[in-house]
Amino acid sequence: MKAQWIKLCTRLDAMTLRERVMVFAAVAASIVFLAFTMVMEPLLAKQKVLLAQINQQQNQIAGIDREIAQMAAAFVVDPDAEGRARLQSLQKQIDEGSAALQNMQKGLVAPEKIAPLLEHILRGNGKLRLLSMKTLPVSGLSEARLETGAPAITSPQQPAAAGVAGQAGQAGTQAAPGAPATNAAAQPANAVAAAPAASKPRELLYRHGVEIVLQGSYADMVQYMDALQALPSQLFWGKAKLDAGQYPSSRLTLTLYTLSLDTKWMKL
Repeated sequence: MKAQWIKLCTRLDAMTLRERVMVFAAVAASIVFLAFTMVMEPLLAKQKVLLAQINQQQNQIAGIDREIAQMAAAFVVDPDAEGRARLQSLQKQIDEGSAALQNMQKGLVAPEKIAPLLEHILRGNGKLRLLSMKTLPVSGLSEARLETGAPAITSPQQPAAAGVAGQAGQAGTQAAPGAPATNAAAQPANAVAAAPAASKPRELLYRHGVEIVLQGSYADMVQYMDALQALPSQLFWGKAKLDAGQYPSSRLTLTLYTLSLDTKWMKL
């Protein structure tokens, strides 16, 4: 071994400087190649595997993050949101309806003022005689829709009574919802019986009525009805019955209504 080493050293000493540089460069390159092959290449391969695993795990983490976000979004959604929105919409409709009813009530005669108003107009006429005035039972609009009956106008001796019938018919066009108009036909009795009493709706408006009986001439009665129609506050007409059996003195029975949000009735 020592002899070979001496022989190699002798050969190197015999080489020129250029040849020695080339030999050393070749030896250094061989050492680097062997080191790369034996050490670096396995490390690079392992690094490549680790990078692939890291990418795979990052993809898995991204998928888990998406699932967590979806689950969180599902928990954020309120299952009662639709019902709550519908409830708010219904409450808004109720408030608007209540406001509309209150505005409508402002244009009507208050129940406690209807009797003094009728007497005031009657005193302004001066020629009609008040025979009677009575209040009618308070009823809700749903009950009023079930009521039947048409006004009868009897005039066996005086054809001019047809004018009062036309006057009452014109007033009937202003009838309150559910109030019987003067020209309405009577409904069958079984239609009332068919209405289910158990499913009675909650009343929102109540109908207050008064029946007034007057005696006097036909012209004075027409004047009185015109005065009622010219009122700034509205009254709803129910029935108008003219009895001209004792001409020229006639008897007029009027049924008038107003609406209110409560059942409080006036006192006559």
